[in-house]
Amino acid sequence: MVMGKEGEKEEGEVVVVNPKPNKGFTSKASIDWIESLIVKCMYDSSVPHHWLSGNFAPVLDETPPCTNLPVIGHLPECLNGEFVRVGPNPKFSPVAGYHWFDGDGMIHGLRIKDGKATYVSRYVKTSRIKQEETFGGAKFMKLGDLKGLFGLLMVNMQMLRAKLKVLDMSYGFGTANTAMIYHHGKLLALSEGDKPYAIKVLEDGDLQTLGLLDYDKRLTHSFTAHPKVDPYTGEMFTFGYSQTPPYITYRVISRNGFMNDPVPITLADPIMMHDFAITENYAIIMDLPLYIKPMEMVKEKKLIVTFDATKKARFGVLPRYAKNEMLIKWFELPNCFIFHNANAWEEGDEVVLITCRLENPDLDMINGSTKEKLENFNNELFEMRFNMKSGQASQKKLSASAVDFPRINESYTGRKQRYVYGTILDCIAKVTGIVKFDLQMNPEMGKTKLEVGGNVQRIFDLGVGRFGSEAIFVPRQPGVTSEEDDGYLIHFVHNEKTGKSAVNVIDAKTMSPDPVAVVELPNRVPYGFHAFFMTEEQLQEQAKL
Repeated sequence: MVMGKEGEKEEGEVVVVNPKPNKGFTSKASIDWIESLIVKCMYDSSVPHHWLSGNFAPVLDETPPCTNLPVIGHLPECLNGEFVRVGPNPKFSPVAGYHWFDGDGMIHGLRIKDGKATYVSRYVKTSRIKQEETFGGAKFMKLGDLKGLFGLLMVNMQMLRAKLKVLDMSYGFGTANTAMIYHHGKLLALSEGDKPYAIKVLEDGDLQTLGLLDYDKRLTHSFTAHPKVDPYTGEMFTFGYSQTPPYITYRVISRNGFMNDPVPITLADPIMMHDFAITENYAIIMDLPLYIKPMEMVKEKKLIVTFDATKKARFGVLPRYAKNEMLIKWFELPNCFIFHNANAWEEGDEVVLITCRLENPDLDMINGSTKEKLENFNNELFEMRFNMKSGQASQKKLSASAVDFPRINESYTGRKQRYVYGTILDCIAKVTGIVKFDLQMNPEMGKTKLEVGGNVQRIFDLGVGRFGSEAIFVPRQPGVTSEEDDGYLIHFVHNEKTGKSAVNVIDAKTMSPDPVAVVELPNRVPYGFHAFFMTEEQLQEQAKL
C-alpha cells in the first residue's frame, strides 16, 4: 500500500490473471460427455440463435491498429484521444443456449490524433476467455442456458467443473463486456457479475489487458457496470448485487483509488440492479421488482429472472458517505424497471432523478428472445422527485417510447444539467437515431412516438438500414464554463445494406443531419453495449503509471 499526494491511501497493483485449470483428460472428458448427453436429450438445437445472426454475430479475429482511415469531413481537436466501445463477441460457439449478454468482451477503439484516425479491436483477456482458449471451446455456463430443469443441470455442470478444478474460479468468471470507465489512471472494462479489468491504451491506440482490480483484496463482491465518477471530487461510487445477503453492497472509492469499507443495504429479495445514480450529497439505490429466483426457474419452468407487477418500485436515497444504511430514506413509486439513468441532482428539499423507465417489462429482453421486436418495450424518459423533508415521491413522463442509453455532458454528473442525449430504439438492441432532450422545456403530451417538439429539441436520424449504438458527448472545452451542449456526439454505426461500419461525429448543439465527420472502418463492428471517450490528457496520465 502506498500513499497518495494528499496522504490518502492508494490501491495496490493490478492483479495479473493467470488461471490454472486442470487439464487432466479423465475429469474433463467425463464432464464433457455428461454435458453433451444433457444437451442432446434436453436442448432444442433447431431453434436459431438470434443473438449470433446478422450484425449480432461475432467478428472472428482481433484487429491490430489500422492507421490512416478514410475520414469524410474533419475530426475536431477536442476529439484527440481514444473512443472505445465494448460489447459481446463470443470466441467459441456455445454448447447450447446463448444470450447477447453472454459473449466475451471485445473492445473496439478509435484512436484520434491531429485529425487522423486508427481503428483497433481486442478481446479483454479475462480469466474466462483464457481458460476457454486453453481448452479450445466453450466451458462456462451461459445466461442463455438458464431455463427450467435444463438450466439447473447446466449450473451443476459448472459447479462440477469448479469442484474438480477443471475450471479455475479464483479470478472470477465474468466477461467484461458491458461498459467502460476511467478512474485513477486506469481504463476499466466492466461486467456486473465480476471485478473490473484494467486496460492500458498504448500510444498507437492498441489495447492491452493488464489484469483485475480487487483494490488490495477489499473488493470481495461483484462490481456494477455503471459506477459514477464525481467530476468535482474525483471519487468513484459503485455497488454490487448478489443472490445472497446482503443483496446490495455500496462502496466509495477515493480519487486516489482507495476503496472504503462496504455499506450493506438490506432488501427483502435478491434483485437485478443494473444502474444507480449520485448527487452532490446522495446515492440513489433502486429496489425494483425484477427478482433473481433460481428455484422458480426449475419448479415452474420459468426463466431465472422474474418481474412482479404487483410490487411497488422502491428508491433509497442514502447520504453518499454514510458508514451504514441507517440514514437511508426509502420512497415508493408505481412498479417499473430501469436499465439506465441519465443523471440526478438536488433541488431544495428534493432529489431529482432523470431516468429511462420501463413499465411491466417483457422479460424476453433479459432472458433471450428470437423475436426481432418485443410486444412491450416502452422505455420512456422520466423525471422522478424524492422530497427528503416530506417523504413524498412523484414522477413525470418526459418522452414517448422507446428511448434508452441516456448520456449527458459528464462535467455535470450529480449536478443539475439541461440536456440529455438518448438513443431511439425500434427494437431491443437496434438504435435508429439520437434524440436530444432539453429539460428546460415541457414535454408535449399525448405523443405516441418520438418527434421534434416540446422538450425534444433535435433528432439525428441514422437513415434506412443503418443502426448505431450509444452516443458519447465530448465537450469542446472541459468543465462547465462553456455552454453545456457545446461539443460533439460520437458513436459507432453499421449499414446493414452494405455490411460496413463507421464512426459518426455529430454536432451536439445543432444535431445537424450532416455529420461533422464519418470515419470509415476496415471491419464490421457488431452491435454492442456501452462506450467511453478517453481524452488525450487521460491517455498521457495512464501512460505514466
